[in-house]
Amino acid sequence: MQRKRYSPGSAPGTLLGLGAGLAVTLGALTGCSAADPAEDVALDAKAGVAAAPVAPPGRYRTLFEPCRAVPHATLRELLPGTAAMTDAERAKALRGTPAVTYDTDRRVGCTWNADAENGAHRLVLDVERVVSYDPTVSDAARAQEVYTRKQLAAGIVVPETPTATPTSPSSSASTSTSAPASPSASADPATPATPTTGAAATGAGTGTAPASPTGAPATGPTSPTGTPSAPATTGLEPRTLGGLGEIAFVDDKLGKPGGNGQQRVVSVVFRTSNVVVTVEYRQRTTGVAPAPDSKELQDRAQNLARLLADRLEE
Repeated sequence: MQRKRYSPGSAPGTLLGLGAGLAVTLGALTGCSAADPAEDVALDAKAGVAAAPVAPPGRYRTLFEPCRAVPHATLRELLPGTAAMTDAERAKALRGTPAVTYDTDRRVGCTWNADAENGAHRLVLDVERVVSYDPTVSDAARAQEVYTRKQLAAGIVVPETPTATPTSPSSSASTSTSAPASPSASADPATPATPTTGAAATGAGTGTAPASPTGAPATGPTSPTGTPSAPATTGLEPRTLGGLGEIAFVDDKLGKPGGNGQQRVVSVVFRTSNVVVTVEYRQRTTGVAPAPDSKELQDRAQNLARLLADRLEE
């Protein structure tokens, strides 16, 4: 039998097949190992996403008992009619009537009344602890919204936060080129200024009186129709207050006079963190008695409000 001849330069088919399979297997393993880092990077990026910031809670979690928050000495001053009461009547009047609320940790109040021969006094205290249910809005910010609504209802303007508005070059350029140069602003000193005549010189039709030569403000009506100017302020108008809580204001309203007398209502509202306190103090006169004094009522209401602000700090 003739033997099969072996050639050194040629490999058996089985060895070639094994070599090719091994190369494919190594390539597949290399491809898998190259894809793993990309998947790890994607997973790490997702794990590193920061959660939305949560607003801090309010400073106060509970409220004080309102009917016991005002000392009896202060109540006697605010309610002078209690001096003529019997001991039992005075004790009842100074005890006050608590407001009906469903959650004393969120809102409380108290009312005191005292009648006198020449009128009556009424004191109302309202304390609200504001809670924000939006995790991105703090309790104090939500309380500021409640306070702002009260201030706007009192007719006191809330100042807007100024924002910087950049001026574009095109708008500034158009502004500078749109207005023609005045003849009096000529660079030639030999050119005389044209005198102003007519309505522009007298101020007619502009609604303002001409300025006096001495620079003193002109007097008289401010409009051609003779509309009187605004009355001078007395310092007792509704206004914001300083040194009371974080922000505060006072409101003062005088009712129309009638056969039963006249009533004045003074309200002092202030906010400290997430608590808004309202002190309402009113006096009603009888018959032809003069209207209640504004300064006296405002001073008393503000003194009580400061006392309550100190009570919140305890």
